[in-house]
Amino acid sequence: MARYTEAKCRLCRRSGEKLFLKGDKCVAKCVFDKRPKPPGPQLSRRRRLSDRGMQLREKQKVRYSYGVLERQFRRFFAEAERQSGITGENLLVLLEKRLDNVVYRLGFADSRTQARQLVQHGHFMVNGKNTDIPSFLVKEGDAIGWQEASKKTKYYKLAAEKISAKIVPSWLSLDKNPMLGRVVNVPAPSDVETKFDMASVVEYYSR
Repeated sequence: MARYTEAKCRLCRRSGEKLFLKGDKCVAKCVFDKRPKPPGPQLSRRRRLSDRGMQLREKQKVRYSYGVLERQFRRFFAEAERQSGITGENLLVLLEKRLDNVVYRLGFADSRTQARQLVQHGHFMVNGKNTDIPSFLVKEGDAIGWQEASKKTKYYKLAAEKISAKIVPSWLSLDKNPMLGRVVNVPAPSDVETKFDMASVVEYYSR
């Protein structure tokens, strides 16, 4: 399976802003704060980005934030186009409904990268069924819980101690005692903390 293996901080520097790809580490100690310039050789005179370049940067920001590779991102975009409504908003909702993102939003992981790894290692169940596919799309009413064996791990105990400080979005609910999450309703674009220019993403693929 293809995956990104470079330093996450390089993606933030390439995007020109902090994307918080490493969770709490991005708040306490961040390379971007010291080196906000793009990685690689620095030009003596910075070039102005074209409209196409701005659209590409915005698309990459969304991709980097959700940890999705280009081919999979294109599939999500094609699905968003087929749905009724605004394509950009449909795309954002589809990305939010990914299981790895839901695990992150519930506070079970500090970052989406960590959430993706936990899902792939089979630590979670959806409606009582083993689910180890990070791109699995949750539906309204779905329950996301931990495997019984996973509840005995050191990571689960640490997560349970920190869960009280986590803030869960309104489209999800969390019972903190058994560490069980539920999808209350389909997320809306306004529920997304990080604001993306989804119109630019649509324009990028429309050419």
